[in-house]
Amino acid sequence: MVWHAQLQLDYRLERQRTVARHQHQGPLRILQSLYPEGDTVCHNVLVHPPGGLVGGDTLDLQITAAEGTHGLITTPGATRFYRSSGARATQRTQIRLKAQARLEWLPLETICHNECLAENRLTLSLAPDAEFMGLDITALGLPHAQLPFKLGSFQQHIEVPGVWLERGRIDATDRTLMQGRCGLQGMACVGTLFFVAGIALSRTRRQTALELARALIDAHPLRLTAGATSPTDQVLVVRAIAPVVESNTDLLRKIWHGWRQYFWQLNAASPRIWAT
Repeated sequence: MVWHAQLQLDYRLERQRTVARHQHQGPLRILQSLYPEGDTVCHNVLVHPPGGLVGGDTLDLQITAAEGTHGLITTPGATRFYRSSGARATQRTQIRLKAQARLEWLPLETICHNECLAENRLTLSLAPDAEFMGLDITALGLPHAQLPFKLGSFQQHIEVPGVWLERGRIDATDRTLMQGRCGLQGMACVGTLFFVAGIALSRTRRQTALELARALIDAHPLRLTAGATSPTDQVLVVRAIAPVVESNTDLLRKIWHGWRQYFWQLNAASPRIWAT
């Protein structure tokens, strides 16, 4: 069976509390809102009961954050793209942030199983004083289970229209990309953490955030395969490649914690589900 699931998630400010309102069609759900940081930040878990996508499946997510709200979204487990017989599986996420809104998009890793044909699209629209932090970790195959990513492809698209566009395709049969010294060097996990502002960040703010990220990278085992940069004056990006998901996740979450404190003066508040 082919699934086409849709979810509309809206963050609103009600009596000085960020609340989540949502509607869905098909197997895509939002669990109960949690407030481990008080009323200001609403934590939510996005659930896809089938547990993965096969060829032809489509997940459509529309997320909005009203003025002054702060949402944090994660998932209870990995997003899995399974083997396809020819059709592409697609996840499309569109996020719109109004004035002074903040959103943290922190799904667990995406796993590309051997012979999958997958596309993951994220489009962001921010009001001038809105800010966003996102995490994307992609595992290629299952190295612990001796199930490498030998066939198939994964396409990633991240866009802030008119500001920043990343579009890349990982083809499992491209040996230069998969094994080359200027490619993935045989690594099975690719990670990206990005901070996006609705208007240009000051040079001091950008430079301090980059220095913070680089200090954490230098102290981490992935220091030779990770880096931080600012492709535009509204965007900061940390990238890392690693043999397995765990080391990549560890590094990027540490930088997320550091940036959260620096940009928003908020202490680390990992979603409760990460500890289960």
